[in-house]
Amino acid sequence: MTEGVLCVVSGNTPGVRGSVVDRLLRLRPDSTVLAVSLDDDGGRYPVVQRFLTDAQTQTGDTGARGGSGDPAVILRQDLLSLLPALRGTAESPHVVLALPAELDLLPFLVELWRPRLGGSSLADHFEPGPVVVGLEASPFLADIGCVHRTVRLWDGDGRAASVTLAEAAARQVEAADTLLIPALTGTDARLRRGVAALAGHLNGRAPLSASTDPVTAGPVRGGGWEEWRGRLEPVSVPFARRGRHEGVESVLWRSRRPLHPGRLADALAPVMNGVVRSRGHLWLSCRPNAVITWRSAGAHLALQECGEWLRDEAPEAWTTASSQRRTLASWFWHDYYGERRNEIVFTGVDLDAPGIRSALDTALLTDAELALGEEGWAAFPDPLLSTDGTA
Repeated sequence: MTEGVLCVVSGNTPGVRGSVVDRLLRLRPDSTVLAVSLDDDGGRYPVVQRFLTDAQTQTGDTGARGGSGDPAVILRQDLLSLLPALRGTAESPHVVLALPAELDLLPFLVELWRPRLGGSSLADHFEPGPVVVGLEASPFLADIGCVHRTVRLWDGDGRAASVTLAEAAARQVEAADTLLIPALTGTDARLRRGVAALAGHLNGRAPLSASTDPVTAGPVRGGGWEEWRGRLEPVSVPFARRGRHEGVESVLWRSRRPLHPGRLADALAPVMNGVVRSRGHLWLSCRPNAVITWRSAGAHLALQECGEWLRDEAPEAWTTASSQRRTLASWFWHDYYGERRNEIVFTGVDLDAPGIRSALDTALLTDAELALGEEGWAAFPDPLLSTDGTA
């Protein structure tokens, strides 16, 4: 039986992250806040600074600590060490973990909550509360289109990946259970509406709220380890929100046929016109057993070989896949194709949905090419992926 609730907060600026924390404290004044910052000097691990706000005194100097190491390991130890003190302050302790933008939220949460063999895990003591992400409109709009600057995002396994600011901004929004965008007035109100529309399409599952909304808005609880892990599967595709909002719309494309690599390369220019964010996976004919992930943010598109499709002849892969992955495979299973399929969601402004789908349909194998089988497909030149499976 869990002893408390752990809510996670992040934001694209320190100021908006602080406003989200303040909002949660109005809802639960007895909360304990563990605020985190990273000092990354390019070494193997960053310096993890932690600031503990006591639930009773509500001062930010009750515990300031710093140490170099894996952020997930350090923060797991901090949270577990809080338990003895929390047991005496509240019947059901509420902890707010305020994380910096330099953490890649979903993989970080997966590792933070991962079940431990022979040791205590967070799930033994805390129920996951919602992941609340605050967005300051102007910085978000600047970052989501920036592909010329990079930032190091730390995952939950002690590794840092260099990604564009656009990719980092998109991932933060997509990880949220609730999105909070501060209300703006005058001409800035239109900017907020546009950012809210874009964020709503990037993450169709998270309710949007403003700083002036009632503090009780949003979900009561978060997803938990299995749900977060499933969203990181290479075949996971974001929910495609219907309709057009402030000019923003999402387009879903699916197909069960493999793609010709050369014709797909030729189709990229018309497909990506006006796209702000796209995510999905491909079945590329020249690599028939590999899942190819498709991810773009701004003008930068990344294709990467990421594991293999689940197959009857490889039962060991089924045991390591998440429950969500196995469920998706059973839904989409085909006697000939198996799990293999193409599925991408494109989000942008005034997209040409018929044109996107037509360009991608043209890149699919013809009946004659399909009849060649996997040995024949291997002869197709691949201008997209290098020998290590990345583009």
